[in-house]
Amino acid sequence: MTPSVGVVIPTTGKRPEQLRAATRAVLTQDYPGRIDLVVVVDGGDPIAVAEQIADVVAPRSKGDEPHCVRVLPNRLSPGLPGARNTGIAASDTDLVAFCDDDDVWLPGKLAAQSEALGPGADFSSCAIEVEYGTRRVPRLAGLTQVTKADLVRSRMVMVHSSTFVFRRGAYWVDESAPMGQNEDWDLALRAAKRQPIAHVDRPLVRVRWGASQYVTKWADRIAGLEWMLARHPELAVDPRGAARIYGQLAFHHAAMGRRREAGRWALRTFAARAGEPRAPIALAVAAGFVSAPAVLSLLHDRGHGI
Repeated sequence: MTPSVGVVIPTTGKRPEQLRAATRAVLTQDYPGRIDLVVVVDGGDPIAVAEQIADVVAPRSKGDEPHCVRVLPNRLSPGLPGARNTGIAASDTDLVAFCDDDDVWLPGKLAAQSEALGPGADFSSCAIEVEYGTRRVPRLAGLTQVTKADLVRSRMVMVHSSTFVFRRGAYWVDESAPMGQNEDWDLALRAAKRQPIAHVDRPLVRVRWGASQYVTKWADRIAGLEWMLARHPELAVDPRGAARIYGQLAFHHAAMGRRREAGRWALRTFAARAGEPRAPIALAVAAGFVSAPAVLSLLHDRGHGI
């Protein structure tokens, strides 16, 4: 029997066109099982959000199970983790999947990842296509399984929250994540510690960068990285992974004009791994040679982040 899937889309209701596109892409998946879509409104008006997506109708083939669409308020802690957990708690399906309200699932996504969740796997991801401006850049892992070691060494942008599909009841989002930062990385890392993540290495989600101010909330990002280091001490053990995080901290401090802190983290970056490129980039930002937004724009144009 094809497993039913509860799809959780958190939203504030402030980008209705993107939400409509995300909703339509979920409901038009060529998937014979039941899709229970739960749109969780965090801090907004659920009635207004329901009106935004009212005419997004999923055509269903004869014999397929009907879809269910619900719009609920976030009933747990304010923010993204609470909204995701509200959606999980509201689902009675076999599987749970996440999709951000500004991302779009591509055809075949749900079927491919449902199939990947065979015996011995309870969590799945897939490759992504990063959209920034007019460019679309595929980001593949080159793997069919993602391990704990992989996620310690690298954040692996393709293991993105909008790709997550997992068995209901197996995982919850940690609501202690500061401002919701890195809750998705934490969830994927916890899953990989239990058993390797089944990864479908085809771009089956279009991740839209540029629609959110997330990347410029420097203080929040610093808090999120420090939270991850405290929660997962192994992140500081792998030299490559530690250098990447230290380099990010150096960059974020530099973006805030904290030159001393940026220099301190840059030194730790060099000590962990001399070839880590984020350290000299952070020092260039701290010295005023280039702005942090200019660096991010250049990286995002190539489908990468800091």
